[in-house]
Amino acid sequence: MTLAFTICSINYLAQAQTLGQSLQEQNPSIEFVIGLVDRLDKVELEPDKIPPFQMLEIDKINIESFEQMCEIYNITELNTAVKPYFIDYFYKNRPDIQNVIYFDPDIIVFDSLKPLEDSLKKYPMVVTPHICSPINDDLNTKETDHLSTGLYNLGFIATSRSEATYHMVSWWKDRLEKDCRIDLCNGLFVDQHWINFVPLFYPNDVLVDKYPGYNMAYWNLHERTVSIRDGKYFINGKPLIFFHYSGYELKKPNEVSKYQNRSSFENRPDIVPLFQYYAQKLKDNFNDYYIKISCFYIKPPKVKRYKRVRKALQMPFRKVVSLLNR
Repeated sequence: MTLAFTICSINYLAQAQTLGQSLQEQNPSIEFVIGLVDRLDKVELEPDKIPPFQMLEIDKINIESFEQMCEIYNITELNTAVKPYFIDYFYKNRPDIQNVIYFDPDIIVFDSLKPLEDSLKKYPMVVTPHICSPINDDLNTKETDHLSTGLYNLGFIATSRSEATYHMVSWWKDRLEKDCRIDLCNGLFVDQHWINFVPLFYPNDVLVDKYPGYNMAYWNLHERTVSIRDGKYFINGKPLIFFHYSGYELKKPNEVSKYQNRSSFENRPDIVPLFQYYAQKLKDNFNDYYIKISCFYIKPPKVKRYKRVRKALQMPFRKVVSLLNR
């Protein structure tokens, strides 16, 4: 049996539901779980806004160091850091599960995952690289960006039950307990740089899958083209399995991704139907409602004392300036 899951806080439930609906439609035999880094008892969701999917709240999986993780991580880092903890929980508490697949919430599955399940019969772990061919312009994102953020995109990772998987997940948990930060100066970009090691540590157990229909996103648009036949999407002539809408925001509907400037809907008309479909799904799934709800676990950043003192000293001067500018 295969279980697919995502991780999000309440503010991303529109994306998580969209992913879940696509999995339900294309792969009805796969169980779907939303790993919720939030507290449902701390917010009163409107009855029609409660997702029709399993939601496993983070406090239910008993992470010993979770309080400390909340102290040091922002919402992106925290949602990323708990990924191997959820994988570990599923394998330890669900003996009926053979495969555990993670998808970021801003992904839509467009076809059967059977080819991926077949790969998991041969390899305990499957990852996808950001790019498979050189980038030959000076636009964002560059090859150097992938050196900074990791060779593999961890918006997706697939695993099967094996000793190699257990060992890797345990190692990954240990590393992400304190070092799942966005800290490029110290070689860290959440969980992704750590996975650079995995094909080296487990050379016979990891498939680096370059199939163009897996994890298509803004970072690999330079090497992949979309076409439509009989209502289905194809990438370089092969079926699109899942698309990753990383960096797309409804408040900026004319931008492919806030993280890049290479691709636009003007120079890439082939991707327009994919994004029109996604935008409508987010609206249908109450994106405007969820996005306003703050994560229970993320506290306002502490202001250091010297900054508070500096602000207090500046206040009289600023009042004088404001009076002069009236």
